Amino acid sequence: MTPGDSAQPLPPPPLSLDPLPATPIGRQGPAASPFSLGSSQSPSPLSLSRFSPSRGSPDSRDRWWRKPLPLLGSILGSDGGDRRTRRKRAAVGGGVGGWQRRRTREIVMWGGLVVFFFLMNWWMFSRLQDTPIRLRRGNASVRSLPRSSILKWDINGNSRKNTGVMFSRLLGLAAHALAEADGSPEPQDVWKEPIDPSTLWKQCAYKRSWEPCDGHNGYILVSANGGINQQRVAICNAVAVARLLNATLVLPRFLYSSVWKDISQFGDIYQEEHFINYLKDDIPIVKELPVELQSLDLEAIGSIVTDAEIMKESKPSIYLKNILPILLKNSVVHFIGFGNRLAFDPIPFELQRLRCRCNFHALQFVEKIQETGALLIQRMHHGGTLPRSLEHNLVGSFAERLSIEGKNNTPSKYLAMHLRFEIDMAAYSMCYFGGGKDEEDELEAYRAVHFPALMLLKNTTKVPSAAFLRAEGQCPLTPEEAVLMLAALGFKRKTFIYVAGAQIYGGKYRMATINNLYPRLATKETLLSPSEIEPFRNFSSQLAALDFIVCAAADAFAMTDSGSQLSALVSGYRMYYGDSNLPTIRPNKRRLASIFLKNSTIEWKEFEGRVRKTIKQTKQVHERPIARSVYRHPRCPECMCRVEGDLPLVLP
Repeated sequence: MTPGDSAQPLPPPPLSLDPLPATPIGRQGPAASPFSLGSSQSPSPLSLSRFSPSRGSPDSRDRWWRKPLPLLGSILGSDGGDRRTRRKRAAVGGGVGGWQRRRTREIVMWGGLVVFFFLMNWWMFSRLQDTPIRLRRGNASVRSLPRSSILKWDINGNSRKNTGVMFSRLLGLAAHALAEADGSPEPQDVWKEPIDPSTLWKQCAYKRSWEPCDGHNGYILVSANGGINQQRVAICNAVAVARLLNATLVLPRFLYSSVWKDISQFGDIYQEEHFINYLKDDIPIVKELPVELQSLDLEAIGSIVTDAEIMKESKPSIYLKNILPILLKNSVVHFIGFGNRLAFDPIPFELQRLRCRCNFHALQFVEKIQETGALLIQRMHHGGTLPRSLEHNLVGSFAERLSIEGKNNTPSKYLAMHLRFEIDMAAYSMCYFGGGKDEEDELEAYRAVHFPALMLLKNTTKVPSAAFLRAEGQCPLTPEEAVLMLAALGFKRKTFIYVAGAQIYGGKYRMATINNLYPRLATKETLLSPSEIEPFRNFSSQLAALDFIVCAAADAFAMTDSGSQLSALVSGYRMYYGDSNLPTIRPNKRRLASIFLKNSTIEWKEFEGRVRKTIKQTKQVHERPIARSVYRHPRCPECMCRVEGDLPLVLP
């Protein structure tokens, strides 16, 4: 190109879809052609390569990517490279428009391919998530839980619509593992408690080494709150306080709870006469206040003491300093609530033993509950069983029925699990359980009605997120997590499992997780006929007493929430009466949470190994740590005795 040519302004190039605009060939000087070797003639094909500049020739731009992919080029509409025809079209000025149309068509078709592959990938993934896994072993077909079968629910457990399953991948792996292990033996330790022969203990809280008190300082009234398990703790603490203050205990009363909605009183659940007579050598107990004191306005004279006035787990000195003067002045003190208001340490040895004596010996269920409890144990064993001291304490004379049936049958073992997943627990935990916005709204509405103090705290302070609470092990185990734990521990698919608890949040749809993996699942509602369970309907505390009996007598017991009072009391009962033969599974939820967080990547063998290691560390029973509950950890000198010689197994 000459200097004169460069001085002439060039027309603006036509629009192009290419990021580097092409100059029309008809207006391009010889030197402007990237394929020119000093002349205006067409370049030789031998001079072209994939790395040649492409601004000047749409033909070369087509060829550099079509040559390695001739089939794809043909699919996208290439004419196979009729260069002469394209040059003629370019020479008359129509090459640019035609190239642009071809280029646009190619881009559209490339985009279509990408969208097609994306849709195919999405369809295959959705089929993988929603299609039930079918496994076969021999002629048997095992159908696992569909991976999106858990449904949304309302407060009453009614289904709304499909929602995601928590840990769906692991549930599929668990179904496969259970099917594969169907013909192999269970791990040896699933039905055993790890035993250290040097630390064997026997129950001995029935022993006394003090004189009875006369209770002349006045009368102690207690109105206990909460459910049956909180009430049980309050009763035994009241017995200890009455002895501490040399007072007479009036049979405790139970406050009505808007959560439990049960009007049952002490005599509807426990045997009054046995309670009074068993503790008569410790404290005097009467059924009601003397007539001369019944007309007193206890609030006006300052004899009512609420939980707000007594610090949680107060030391005995607090009662001697603050409560005894009121008792001596007014002859009566009425404790309202009385939840965990007496410390476990430091406390005198015999006073601590009295608490154990009350919990493990003095409180026995009424015959109506004992009879039905014995029936549930018998049906879970699918026959009778030889009763131990535990059964004698739980069901009294009805234990003999188990003995008669057990002589002619080989009882089957069963696992009991307290699935603490009622709506009150789910709401109070502030956790998320996979139910989406509907779940969040339902639990928020429940909290507003039943836990206003929690709502006030949530609205006025920054509370931890649901993800943080789960990672810290603060959330109750869901049915999905519980069943995965059992499968990892090695419990076979044919294991008989008793599930304790009230209405599970989510109802039958949430329970489908366990039912699909462990079909031999039972509850008190499925084991009892309508006429057998009718006397207990609308009495949640009495129904909880039935759960207590079946869980305490189980061959193995699995807790799902360490904060549950029922699980804590059942665990302590089994420890006290079990002679180291009644294992309890106590999951460390924080460690389990770290394992479940790897749901999308962890393989079953690794999951199984890590869960077993975690449970093994907590299954071993040790001596009670300082300041811990004697009701949950009775293995201490105050409640139990180390094995030295023969101790009676059947208690007086």
